[in-house]
Amino acid sequence: MRERLFDLGLWLLLCVPVLLKSDPNDGGSWTRVAVGVAALGGCVAVSRRWPPVPIAVVVAASLPVSPELFTPSYSLALVAFGYLAGRRQEQTRAALWLFGAIAAAGLVLTVVAHASLGQWFTLLLSLALAIVAPWLIGRYMRQYDRLVRSGWELADRMEREQAAVADRERLRERSRIAGDMHDSLGHDLALIAVRAGALEVDPALGPAQQHAAGELRRAAADATARLRDIIGVLREDDAGAPTTPPGETVEELTARARASGLAVTLDAAPVPTLPGMSGLALHRVVQEGLTNAAKHAPGAAVSVTVAEDGTSVRVRVVSGPGTPPDGTAPTGHAPDAPARPGRGPGGTARPGRPSGGAAHLGRPSGGTARPGHAPGGAGGTGLVGLDERVRLVGGSLAHRATGDGGFVLEAVLPRNAPAPLPAAPRSARELDRARREVRKGLARAIWIPLALLAGLGLLMVGVALWTQARSYLEPEDYARIRVGQSLAEIAEVSDGLPDRPLDGRPQRTPAEPSGMDECRYYRSTVLAAIPVYRLCFVDGHLADKAEVP
Repeated sequence: MRERLFDLGLWLLLCVPVLLKSDPNDGGSWTRVAVGVAALGGCVAVSRRWPPVPIAVVVAASLPVSPELFTPSYSLALVAFGYLAGRRQEQTRAALWLFGAIAAAGLVLTVVAHASLGQWFTLLLSLALAIVAPWLIGRYMRQYDRLVRSGWELADRMEREQAAVADRERLRERSRIAGDMHDSLGHDLALIAVRAGALEVDPALGPAQQHAAGELRRAAADATARLRDIIGVLREDDAGAPTTPPGETVEELTARARASGLAVTLDAAPVPTLPGMSGLALHRVVQEGLTNAAKHAPGAAVSVTVAEDGTSVRVRVVSGPGTPPDGTAPTGHAPDAPARPGRGPGGTARPGRPSGGAAHLGRPSGGTARPGHAPGGAGGTGLVGLDERVRLVGGSLAHRATGDGGFVLEAVLPRNAPAPLPAAPRSARELDRARREVRKGLARAIWIPLALLAGLGLLMVGVALWTQARSYLEPEDYARIRVGQSLAEIAEVSDGLPDRPLDGRPQRTPAEPSGMDECRYYRSTVLAAIPVYRLCFVDGHLADKAEVP
């Protein structure tokens, strides 16, 4: 409704100059007035869908009346439709072609009507000021409106992204909770299974006590399985490594594992203290290695080595093959097991994929590893999270099986974790791009009309000099001309008269002699308008020659 009211008001406004009939050649008859009003109504109706069409229609109505393209009845319409074309049209090619066609049509009309080029220059000036300049202003306003809309759209997008970030933070917190359960409870349950396994084979206990210890070991394994199911619900598929501090040092971790019956030796005096995320990664590497050894190689000796140089710390956890509590053949990490997805060349874990080289803390095992089955079976995510944690602090993680059935877990950690590089928000980049487009549009709206005017001025000066040169008579040729000579004789004694004499008698010059058939005026200098040479003819012969001021 608002658009219709605007179009109606625009049509009434543009019809006012036509109804006033200010130009007798344009609005002198009511028929022309009616045709003009109807044409303007059609132009307003199609201006939204085809913006260049109204400009072409108004120019076609103006050129036959005024070769200079300036008519009081339609000049306001030219300005209005030029502005609306720039405001409503996205592409510029059609408008530029239209402007070129108008200039070419004006030149053709000038040549056909044998008019002076000054009229064409006036048409170009009217085209630049009445059509091109409003069109550029309209394009600038279009880009400014786009900038404003982009700002509101970006604000709305930022609000929606803020809500999405809050949702992601809630999910991430659930992932952290799942990671804590994975790290702490899984480790503790593995140690309980080790202790129960040792009691199950203790000869000092009776069969009932050994059976109870076996039930305890299997209960710990079942609890581990249920823990894995819970973690699978809470933890996202692409969740990163947990970041909650374990609350204990590497020395305390190895001492607690040793008290649980695991043969652990720590080769570090003292263990280097790493700040922030690097310290958490060091603790997790040792914890993962001890848990894997307790689950998949019970009874095996585990060696933990921590060494540091100037910029990094290398931690290495080596476990040998273990002996299961039922007295079967020693089992370990199955070095001859077939390669599993996630294992890279040399045993290096691939980030974000399960690895077949170490156990997942939530994997049900019953306290022992199945013969020939690599640790970290289907669904394991222990090394995945560990590798992600090490990668986030700028380190590297590797793991491989040894020749005797053992397993090696090794990591290199920097002393100071690299700071993440802040990324520029996409909304800020888009807003900056929109601002640059608006500035470019404003610059074009200023310099293009100035360039057109400058080019038009240079063209007018060049054409004026060229036309003046064609009407210039050399002083030597003027001196050789004698009264009584015919035009043919004048051409013989001189280089001939110039191609184009001046149009009529210049102002402020003396009256022509009486009785002359024709008087021609030629410039005596190229640049100055006066004085001029006057040659008057009677019956084709020169009857009078004079240099008039």
